[in-house]
Amino acid sequence: MADTSTIPNEMTAVAIPVPGGPDALVPEKRPVPVPGPGEVLIRIAAAGVNRPDVLQRQGKYPPPPGASDIPGLEVAGTIVAAGDGSDMLVGQRVCALLAGGGYAEYAVVPAGQCLPVPDSYDIVEAAALPETLFTVWTNLFERAYAVGGDTVLVHGGTSGIGTMAISLCKLFDIRIIVTCGSDGKCDQARNWGADHAINYRTQDFVDEVRRVTGGQGVQAVLDMVGGAYVPRNLDCLAEDGRHVSIAVQGGAKAEIFLPALMSRRLTLTGSTLRPRSPAFKSLVADELVRVVWPFVEQGRLRPAMDMRFPLADAAKAHERMDAGDHFGKIVLTVE
Repeated sequence: MADTSTIPNEMTAVAIPVPGGPDALVPEKRPVPVPGPGEVLIRIAAAGVNRPDVLQRQGKYPPPPGASDIPGLEVAGTIVAAGDGSDMLVGQRVCALLAGGGYAEYAVVPAGQCLPVPDSYDIVEAAALPETLFTVWTNLFERAYAVGGDTVLVHGGTSGIGTMAISLCKLFDIRIIVTCGSDGKCDQARNWGADHAINYRTQDFVDEVRRVTGGQGVQAVLDMVGGAYVPRNLDCLAEDGRHVSIAVQGGAKAEIFLPALMSRRLTLTGSTLRPRSPAFKSLVADELVRVVWPFVEQGRLRPAMDMRFPLADAAKAHERMDAGDHFGKIVLTVE
């Protein structure tokens, strides 16, 4: 391991002593974690706030076995120490995908889950990249096989996932339709690059998808809602279309008409990212470096940024997310 004499023994972290509302997030002192073989220690500059953090705060999404109980699934900062096999990375600015532990001054992560942050890139913006980038890439591009020329439907168009999906679709020549909860949010999504935005409160998104696709439907749906949305999503698909579920905010059960699934040769799949192995996440990181990271280096891929809060104000950041008024990513900064 590299010299750790300048690294403190304790750090400030945001814990969840008792699940509940935003006030359940409490700053406290924790030991600075020590990297093991193949791991690195990051001095955190910023951490992204994501919907799974909210669910964990509410007691509905416990961390996977072996993960830190501190919330936070993505960070950016500088590698200050490393375990055996990763010493050469010390001193590098990186952003990283974590299974937990991001709401803190330091975090340990497998080296393979780190992505290099270009010198010209805002380190706080970099913290808002990993979780949504890994999620959209593995689900929309790998599981749903979206390619140039396709049209896709993504729910939650102004969320972190939605805005990242819009950005990636624009880079890879994919037409994207999104749904939003107000006309104002639809305007924001279109301004960010969505080809079409549907206000699901005032319009039937199935009818609108059929209208804007000339009755053909979309090649893929990326869904965070679940429940009653699933059969409606399937109605939006073209023949041989692919439906990918990544969350169930609207319900964990759905009723579908199997003969339609069979006759139209539809694919219904889904995934969760957090419990996947470091080996899998490292493979995804390698692919992102090859295929997507040139756009980051050119400044062509940046996250939609909402508000920044100091780490000690994590409760206020969650209040912002709970209110549902944010556009893009909320980020915690570490002084």
